[in-house]
Amino acid sequence: MSTETPGIDPLLALRAPRDPACDVFLTGTVFLDIVFTGLDSAPVRGTESWARGMGSSPGGVANMATALARLGLRTSLAAAFGDDHYGEYCWDALEQGEGIDLSMSHTVPGWHSPVTVSMAYEGERTMVSHGHEAPAPTGAAGPERGAAPASEPAAPEPPASEPAAPGPAFPRCPPRARAAIASLAPGRAEPWVATAARDGALIFADVGWDETGRWDLDALPDLAHCEAFLPNAEEAMRYTRTDCPRAAAHALAERVPLAVVTLGAEGAYAVDGRTGAAAAVPAIEVEALDPTGAGDVFVAGFVTGTLADWPLADRLAFAGLTAALSVQEFGGSLSAPGWAEVAAWWQRIRTCAGQDPAALERYAFLDDLLPTTARAWPLRRAVPTIGFRQ
Repeated sequence: MSTETPGIDPLLALRAPRDPACDVFLTGTVFLDIVFTGLDSAPVRGTESWARGMGSSPGGVANMATALARLGLRTSLAAAFGDDHYGEYCWDALEQGEGIDLSMSHTVPGWHSPVTVSMAYEGERTMVSHGHEAPAPTGAAGPERGAAPASEPAAPEPPASEPAAPGPAFPRCPPRARAAIASLAPGRAEPWVATAARDGALIFADVGWDETGRWDLDALPDLAHCEAFLPNAEEAMRYTRTDCPRAAAHALAERVPLAVVTLGAEGAYAVDGRTGAAAAVPAIEVEALDPTGAGDVFVAGFVTGTLADWPLADRLAFAGLTAALSVQEFGGSLSAPGWAEVAAWWQRIRTCAGQDPAALERYAFLDDLLPTTARAWPLRRAVPTIGFRQ
């Protein structure tokens, strides 16, 4: 469950009666994440490793949905949920705990939830996942929650040489929304993306590693519908055949209105293809405990700033800040910061000795967003676990 946050609506000044009820729509696969923390090193074959900590939380697309909801955006998620205890937990955690609209989601009788086990150590993580592709929903809303479970069929295992991730339940007709978030893949077009764009949604997209090795922008058909494209530096350079992330961002800005290239520890660089304006913001130096979900949090922060019509540099700074706050906590969705964490960080950082005034000025735009008082730093995050009853 999310931590208590101030009641901040970043879009309050822009809302109008005829606006869509949904700020951001997304779809994908929800995993149950089981995260082991407190490992001193990678597990060694043939031995047993004990972790000093463990937690469970919704993962996969739930990382992005949670990050958006905690920043005050009205978020709608379309996903398949198993009718096992894992699926019930993930549904309740997202709907009741985070306030995410799951009216486009459905429960699949007899289908077990995809699971990822993540081991965090030395600032990195190693993951093992398992799941089967979810059957397509039979109706617009899918089976009701709480329906009697069917006996689980023997789902075929994917071939060993071609492991398949569980497929999300793509909506036939997404809800009207200010924005939608898509994950692009070579040679694949998702009809809902074109529908959402046609209905006025701004499409924000990231992309994964191109296993084909072709790195062809023309093989990403949904890129034509995008408002913003947010690859990392390696992906951007491969797709544009450049040897510099900034040159890659300018090349991508010829294809999309907004090109944002994440540079890891060096921050991010963005180019507005409409105006030619560019912005660069360095990363905030933090002690990273677990990078799981940091990319999703960055996108959520950038979407928030874009929908709120902030200047480009402020969007980058805010996205980088939220990502930096997330890697200081373990887990994916539960590490996503809300406004309470942002406010506490801003109050604390201004009282720390030795801060660069110019660096602080970069985040001065937060003064107009945050309450004058904030809870003390550090904040206690939610406990990621299953099984405790209220």
